[in-house]
Amino acid sequence: MSFGLASRAAALIAATLIGTLSVAATPLRSDLRVPRYAHIFLIVDENKSYERVMDGQDAPVIAALAKQYGAATHFYAETHPSEPNYVAIVGGATFGIADDAPFTAPGHTLDAPNLSTQLESRRLTWKGYYESLPETGSLAIRSGLYASKHSGFLNFRSVQQDPKRRDHLVDFLQLEKDLRSGNIPNFALIVPNLCNDMHGAIGGSPFDCWTTRALIRRGDHEIKKLVAQIMASAAWSSRANAAIVITFDEGDVGGAGGGHIPTVVVTNHGPRHATDPTAYTHYSLLRTIEDAFGIHNYVGHAGDATVVPMLPLFQIR
Repeated sequence: MSFGLASRAAALIAATLIGTLSVAATPLRSDLRVPRYAHIFLIVDENKSYERVMDGQDAPVIAALAKQYGAATHFYAETHPSEPNYVAIVGGATFGIADDAPFTAPGHTLDAPNLSTQLESRRLTWKGYYESLPETGSLAIRSGLYASKHSGFLNFRSVQQDPKRRDHLVDFLQLEKDLRSGNIPNFALIVPNLCNDMHGAIGGSPFDCWTTRALIRRGDHEIKKLVAQIMASAAWSSRANAAIVITFDEGDVGGAGGGHIPTVVVTNHGPRHATDPTAYTHYSLLRTIEDAFGIHNYVGHAGDATVVPMLPLFQIR
């Protein structure tokens, strides 16, 4: 990576350490050029570095999607471990969270604006689809292969106390129903379970949920299935713009900040064979999602001066 990219990445990662919430409303020219999108499907996987996934040996589907559509080649997570990155994706900050403690722990339930409140203020719809969720709207901390630390939305009091929580936090069966019926939210956060997101789990889980290479292959197969389901939906064949974003919460433990992670953008009307070397973080992705829905009152660090939208991967051909 060049010195310029390294410096920019360092500045972006450093923003996570500030710990204060700022909301900016000064869009750049590039923000205003991000096309409007009707649907964005964000799939989040776990704990694998860019190099480990994108070599294509164990994740050929993700690597092929990156080549056919678009890849952010210098995308960085905020920190380690998982939970603060999920919070950053939808809240624009880690809020000082530095562990995977339950959202019920001190400092882990947040009173702050987030993507869900932004969308609702614009009368746009959203859902979190969580594989193996024990029941719709569940406040469970851990149940089988479901873990609330991978929710993101559930760390916010506005979601915990949402009277429509059962409509907003649902499982993969509901995802299949929504895609078939066409009742698809504007924004969908899609989180596979601990075996299918490359995280891994032991104790009652399949053998290929234990080892790194098997986990990557299993997670890659899950991506293949999810992308196929989305592409078979009416939303994808529509003239309206739709995007599937595949990213990771963090890289292998030990990398600077949260590590260098794969991020792939698949669009129905956007770029093909695009490679974007700009240094991005989850805050860049959040800002781009906000732009795509016409929201320019950026939440948290998505509004920082060092953060730019991912325009090359979302622009329309």
